[in-house]
Amino acid sequence: MSHLAARETISLMGGFLYQELIQKKRDGLALTEDEIQGFVAGITAGAVSDAQIAALAMAIWFQDMDLVEKTALTLAMRDSGRVLQWEGLDGPVLDKHSTGGVGDLVSLILGPLMAACGAYVPMISGRGLGHTGGTLDKLESIPGFATSLEVSKFQSLVRTTGIAIVGQSDQLAPADRRIYAVRDVTATVASVPLIVASILCKKLAEGLDGLVMDVKVGSGAFMRDIPDAQNLARTLTRVSSEAGLPCSSLITDMNLPLAWSAGNALEVGEAIDFLSGRARHPRLNEAVRALGIQMILLGGLADDDRQASDMITDRLDSGRAAEFFARMVAGQGGPADLLEKPGRHLKRADYCRPVFPQVEGFVTAMDTRSVGLAVIELGGGRNNVEDHIDPSVGLGGLCMATQKVDSETPLAVIHAANETDWSRAAARIRSAVTIADQVPGVPPLVYECVK
Repeated sequence: MSHLAARETISLMGGFLYQELIQKKRDGLALTEDEIQGFVAGITAGAVSDAQIAALAMAIWFQDMDLVEKTALTLAMRDSGRVLQWEGLDGPVLDKHSTGGVGDLVSLILGPLMAACGAYVPMISGRGLGHTGGTLDKLESIPGFATSLEVSKFQSLVRTTGIAIVGQSDQLAPADRRIYAVRDVTATVASVPLIVASILCKKLAEGLDGLVMDVKVGSGAFMRDIPDAQNLARTLTRVSSEAGLPCSSLITDMNLPLAWSAGNALEVGEAIDFLSGRARHPRLNEAVRALGIQMILLGGLADDDRQASDMITDRLDSGRAAEFFARMVAGQGGPADLLEKPGRHLKRADYCRPVFPQVEGFVTAMDTRSVGLAVIELGGGRNNVEDHIDPSVGLGGLCMATQKVDSETPLAVIHAANETDWSRAAARIRSAVTIADQVPGVPPLVYECVK
C-alpha cells in the first residue's frame, strides 16, 4: 500500500473505527484485508495508539486469526516500509531464520556457506531474547563490526560480498517495531499469528527468493512441545507461501545446546573453528547441513539432497565458506585478519575455570534454558533492553549427551568477570545437567521438515 493510499485509508477509518475493528476481533470475527491494512497503516502513521495496539494484540491472542488474516497482517507489516529489489544478480536471494536457542551460532556459519554456494544472503537478524542468544550480539563482539547500516550500504555489500548480516532498519517493516514493543510489555509475544507476522514481514521485506525456518523445540526453546512447534512451523510455511515467498521449515531439537560454547565472543570463535575445519560440533554440523540443503534446494542451486550435501562439503573443506565469512567481517568494519588471528581480536574474560560434576557418570539430559540463563547472569545477555553486554563471558567446552564426566572431565569451562559470578554460574550448571550410570539415548536433531 502506498503512503498516499495509507493516508486515504486512515482518513476513511476516521480514528473511532479502530475501536470497532478491535471489538470485531474481540468478538471472534474475522477482519478483512482492508481493515488490517488500515490498522497497520495507522500504526505507521502514528494514528493508532499503543493502547489500541495492545487491545488488538490481546484480542488476537484469545481469538486467533485464520490464514487469510495472518497473510494480510504479514503483508501489511511488510508494506509499512521498503521492500528490497535485487535486479541483475546471478544467483538466488536466500535467508534462514531461527526461533532462538542456546549455542545456536548457525547463522554465522550458514550465511557465508550459502554465499560460497552461489546464493546472495541479505540477513536481517535480531538480538538476544530471554535466555536465547542473538546473532547481532555475537557479531558485535568482533571489534569494529557494524550491524547498523543504511539500506543502500547493506544492499551494496550483499551484491559485492554475497552476504551481510545487519539489524532491522527503520526503513524496513517499521510497523513491526511498534507492534513488538507493545507485545513485549503486554504478555502477547507468544501469540502465533503475531509471531508469524513479525518474523515474515521482515523476511518478505528483504526481497527473498526462498526462506528456510529453523523452529526450535525443547527445554531451551520458546516452543517446549512438538505439537506447538509443528503448529508454528506449518503456519510460517503456509503464510510465507501465501505471501509469495517459497519456504521450508525444519523442526529441530533444543533439549541440548547446539555447540560447545554459549556466549558471544566464544560462539564467534567456535564459528571460526568450524569454518576453518579445526573443530566441528556434531549437532552443529548436522544443523548447518540440514538447513543448508533446504536453502540450496529452494534456490535451485542443486537438483537433490545428495548434490546439495556434496556442495556443502566442498565449500567447507575447500575453505571457500571461510573466505566469505572473512569478506563479510571486513566489509562490515571488522578486522581483516580475524579468521587467522581470532585470539588477537576476540575479548577474553578475566576469570576462566572449569566446573566439575559432584558425581561421575554419563550426561543424560540438560536443562538448556538454565544454561542460557547462566550466560545471562554472567553478563552475556540482557534482562532489560538497556543492559550492557560483556562479550567475553559465557561457557566453553560444554559437555555433550552420552559424555562421561568426572573429577577430571568438566561439565563446562566458565568464562566470568570474577570469582563470584563464576560460583553462581557453576551452581546453575551443576543443577542443569543430569548424570546417571547408564549411557542415554540422544534426541534426534531434526524432527520434521515442513514444506
